[in-house]
Amino acid sequence: MTATLTRPLTVTEAIESRRSIRKFVPEPMDQNDLREILRLASLAPSANNVQTWRFAVIQNPELQAKLQEVAYGQTQVTNAPAVIVVYSDMEDTLASAEETIHPGMGEEQITTRAAGLRGQFEAQDTVQRGQWALTQAYIAFSFLMLAARGKGYDTVPMLGFQPDKVRELLGLPEHVQFAGMLPIGKRAEEGFPHHRHSVERITKFY
Repeated sequence: MTATLTRPLTVTEAIESRRSIRKFVPEPMDQNDLREILRLASLAPSANNVQTWRFAVIQNPELQAKLQEVAYGQTQVTNAPAVIVVYSDMEDTLASAEETIHPGMGEEQITTRAAGLRGQFEAQDTVQRGQWALTQAYIAFSFLMLAARGKGYDTVPMLGFQPDKVRELLGLPEHVQFAGMLPIGKRAEEGFPHHRHSVERITKFY
């Protein structure tokens, strides 16, 4: 697949043509495309529709340079026109639980369900709640990569960074947990072809 598309890719095409790209074309991202990619990622499913994920979008070269420093010098952080940091915030999720419940359920159900959600986690500490929230954010992280590829952009998922330093740079609360960092842009290299286990190697059928 070339970086320039005349139509969005199908899901199959997006999956099959996705590569981990570390060299990007030096041009800014189309902001409409960026917002659409984020919108599509936000449609990811989550338990009880909690939507624990949050996106920090960095398109500031100075801040990207600082992020590169706390990402062990990995050059894709500054080579990409944008970096999306995906994190989970369970404390914000619980505080605003009413916002995640479908308005069609009515005020009484919204109040009841929000209270029930808070009750499920009140016995857990912040770290335990945060770990559960992170499992939901990983789903959105996958959607984000596929949405980007579907729109003709490329990414590389990263976990090689210092979380405390990233929190500090972005001014994020201590309790948030990171699903990953995602440089995004148009590919300037093709990347390695897929090398994966066969379905038979990784699957048991019952």
